[in-house]
Amino acid sequence: MTTTAADQIAFDAMTRTSVAEIARFLQELFGQRLTALIVGIQNPKAVGQWARGEREPHPQAARHLRDAFHVAKLLLQVESALTVQSWFLGMNPQLDDETPALLIATRPADVLRAARAFAAIG
Repeated sequence: MTTTAADQIAFDAMTRTSVAEIARFLQELFGQRLTALIVGIQNPKAVGQWARGEREPHPQAARHLRDAFHVAKLLLQVESALTVQSWFLGMNPQLDDETPALLIATRPADVLRAARAFAAIG
């Protein structure tokens, strides 16, 4: 599968998936603490509340959830869940050795470009 096709599939999934489903997916992939870190919130329990549909995230947190979901879905088409977890946590040379998990909330386009490059290498 080409990176462009994989990216389109990930984008389509991101646009069609509810915030609760996205929170549930990310919680299963990363756990509550890492998902909270990625989204830029202090309370990891909020992730579980979002996943259960007990409350809605603020619009900014919802956007970060969608951005992280898009990147994760893209990478999961070509890599294992363990590799995707490592990719989010590792220093990334395409991001000036910053960690994607820490940048998704502030530089989502850069993180997505780095994910596309990583997926293209496959």
